[in-house]
Amino acid sequence: MKKIASPLPPFWRSLLSLAAAAALSACATAPGPQATGPVTAADVAKAPPVKPSMAPDVAVTPAAPAMASVAQTPVANPVDPLRPDESVDLNAGNAHVDLWSRVRSGFTVPDLDNDYVRRAEQWYSQRPDYVQRMTERGGRYLYHIVEEVQRRGLPTELALLPFIESAFNPQALSTAKASGMWQFMPATGRDFELRQNMFRDDRRDVLASTRAALDYLTRLYGMFGDWHLALAAYNWGEGNVQRAVARNAKAGLPTDFENLRMPEETRYYVPKLQAVKNIVIKPDAFALALPDLKNHPYFLGVPIERDIDVALAAKLAGLSLEEFKQLNPQMNQPVILAAGTPQVLLPYDNASTFVSNLSRYRGQLASWTAWVVPRTMRPADVAKELDVPESTLRDVNRIPLRMLVKAGSTLIVPRTEQVARDVAEHIADNASIALAPDVPPLQRVVIKAARRGETVAAVARRTHTTVAQLSAWNKVSAGSRFGPGAPVVMYLQAKAAQVAMNSEPEPEPVAKVAAKGRVKAEPAEQRSVARAATPQKRAVASRSEPAKRVAAARPAAPTPAPRGAAGRSAGNVKVAEARESTSRR
Repeated sequence: MKKIASPLPPFWRSLLSLAAAAALSACATAPGPQATGPVTAADVAKAPPVKPSMAPDVAVTPAAPAMASVAQTPVANPVDPLRPDESVDLNAGNAHVDLWSRVRSGFTVPDLDNDYVRRAEQWYSQRPDYVQRMTERGGRYLYHIVEEVQRRGLPTELALLPFIESAFNPQALSTAKASGMWQFMPATGRDFELRQNMFRDDRRDVLASTRAALDYLTRLYGMFGDWHLALAAYNWGEGNVQRAVARNAKAGLPTDFENLRMPEETRYYVPKLQAVKNIVIKPDAFALALPDLKNHPYFLGVPIERDIDVALAAKLAGLSLEEFKQLNPQMNQPVILAAGTPQVLLPYDNASTFVSNLSRYRGQLASWTAWVVPRTMRPADVAKELDVPESTLRDVNRIPLRMLVKAGSTLIVPRTEQVARDVAEHIADNASIALAPDVPPLQRVVIKAARRGETVAAVARRTHTTVAQLSAWNKVSAGSRFGPGAPVVMYLQAKAAQVAMNSEPEPEPVAKVAAKGRVKAEPAEQRSVARAATPQKRAVASRSEPAKRVAAARPAAPTPAPRGAAGRSAGNVKVAEARESTSRR
């Protein structure tokens, strides 16, 4: 882009005035009133931020050597992140072109036309407020995405993909842990060099995630040679799409998107993009309106030379914290590390404001720093060693109660005069925190199984442990049995260990009372109770009658009176015997 000469922006004129005033003061023979003094944090908090007026050319002119002595903090010029060597010219002819026209002119993906597309069109057309919010939010990022898409020679339909992935919300997080505008899963993000650590998550970084998404889509198109299949693979995974294609090919079926068997979500995914494309082509047909978007950057990149608090960076830029995070959502901590964050993104005017205010700022830039835990410690011990409130340490590092911080973890701690240097690059890039339960040390306990052997479940019951624990400790299956007197190993806390060592094997199961000391009736007698005796059986009974009378003459031990069904059965037998005796007489 051709650079157009323009007047020096106002904030640089102010800096030149400061430099000139400082030089005149140094040459004076007697002290006098100082026109300008160091700007403190209190000054910045009280005064409204400097708002530079719009200049024909907003490129920041490099600082003159004499200006270097004015600022204690290194300040770099704002640049267009995609074209850092070119100035941004808002008066250029193409800067006033409607960005939507540029998007429409790059559509090359073949159209879909089916019921799923109609359904998606209807869904969006019935929600004009949602479409308005989504497109206005997307206006912050769309210019840079379109620039990157066209620089790679890709179809501009891809620039619309964040509309259906996240509604252009860079802080979106799905239930499956996909994050950012382009909804990268953690593993896929790492595959495409999106760093994820305790200080930042590049899946939410506007520029880094766009670069990774277009890299991924380009690779998918190279695999399938079809944009519909590439988009389906972006949603469903390339392995699933490859298997679906192979399945259709083996069956002699078409292998295009509309003929593959796939989940309903993926079946609806590509038609949703087609519906958004149709709305962008002709919004009036759906009773929708698109916001005006100019063909120039919404934001500039400002290099970060020193660690700085997120809240202070937002204040120096004249932005609310929420507005700052809309363009810099990758920050996980309250401090921005210069070693791990090459730049912050700021709206065009606010980028100039930030540079101006930062050059005048004389306070501490970062109130937080990183500290690597030398050994496994309790948060209370860390707080005591660093002389910081334990509640502050827990809150900023999100440490729950009753947890230890393991050795090698990185903690965010208040910055002091003793620790004033910026965080090193290897910490900024690889910092992590690992926690462990703060519990007493475990004891190794060995008991013996009963002499007859015991099941794992029985030992677990008497030692108040679980089957899963015992199985793991002793490397046996959950349903197995310990041999007679076999050693059983456990790892328990002191109190639980004492309980386990004092436990006794379960007693032998007591036999049922009904099975002990009861004389069972003969089968013949049981049947005689159930039904009347046949003539043949009565004959047998009459032949044995003398023996019965002899047995009856012997003294018998008293027996308890029969009860219930058994008693009634015995009574019936006696009645039958009495009837037979009467008949014989």
